[in-house]
Amino acid sequence: MMSKRIILTVSNDLVTDQRVNKVAETMYSNGYDVLLTGRKLTHSLPFRKPYSSKRFRLIFNKGALFYAELNLRLFFFLIFSKVDIIYSNDTDTLVACYAASKIRRKRLIFDAHELFPEVPELQNRQKVKKVWQKIEDAIFPHLKTSITVCQSISDYYHQKYGIKMHVIKNVPKLSEVTEKKIVIPGKKIILYQGAVNMGRGLEWVIDAMQFVQNAVLYIIGDGDILGKLKQKVKNLDLESIVIFHGRVSGEELQTYTSSGDIGLCLLENKGLSYYYSLPNRVFSYLHADVPILASPYPEISAVVGTHNTGVLTEETEPAKLASVINKMLANPLDTSHFSELKKIYCWEEEEKKLLKVISDW
Repeated sequence: MMSKRIILTVSNDLVTDQRVNKVAETMYSNGYDVLLTGRKLTHSLPFRKPYSSKRFRLIFNKGALFYAELNLRLFFFLIFSKVDIIYSNDTDTLVACYAASKIRRKRLIFDAHELFPEVPELQNRQKVKKVWQKIEDAIFPHLKTSITVCQSISDYYHQKYGIKMHVIKNVPKLSEVTEKKIVIPGKKIILYQGAVNMGRGLEWVIDAMQFVQNAVLYIIGDGDILGKLKQKVKNLDLESIVIFHGRVSGEELQTYTSSGDIGLCLLENKGLSYYYSLPNRVFSYLHADVPILASPYPEISAVVGTHNTGVLTEETEPAKLASVINKMLANPLDTSHFSELKKIYCWEEEEKKLLKVISDW
């Protein structure tokens, strides 16, 4: 019997998308013929996996023309490719996947990593936001199999469209904590990992670093505001204690995570996408035995507050935020209970749910 062919689609370059790669690996290891599609950028790192992958080189890399070109390329690729299941990640690939699934009469699975029209980048761009809302209004009520990362987003879409979204959390695989990869003599490490985009609280922490004692802020990642943050650090003369590492692959990332004394997950309340979010950082720090400093939003609080994996704060004023950080560094959290929590919040548990969703057809 031939294995089922599943094509997964994303709009990024695949390298740092840990969730999509975990989903692809789970399907591959359970007998599916997997092809993961994304895009190739000029600065994209190499991408090698046991399953197949394809990265499109696009003419446009941002704005409306990018999304139009991406979906057009995806649509024709899906129309002429061998496929049994189309797995669309996020609303920005859904138009092509939905149209192709209808024409080909193939099963569509949709995975929402966030509330797409509610991301911070769209809150002051109402016309663009309405376009994405209209796309969701047109397609979401017809989704037969859909997945998301947390209960709040599932509840939101159930209330809005009457659909049931299965919750598959974005959590790491179980693994031993590695030795610290970053060592800065005499300094503790305040770690941020992830996209360097607006609304991630990095400006707050950079301002606070003027008052933080014996520590460095170590930022791993790349994004839209990286240049702006580097200029801010230079203007504040903080270049010796704010370090920009750049992007690393998903496989490498956890080896850096364990180096942190504090892990950051501070989000500005810029739209419901961030307010309802449950970032994978919450669990990456947990698996690396690193206490987290996080915003007190519902899904984050349900983990951090309930299980005492760090400190929740609404402080944004530099001196007050620095005071919170200094207290965390001076009185390290006991992380001995993290080992049991990892067994609850791990991909080995979540993939069981994923495989059940895929097989229930």
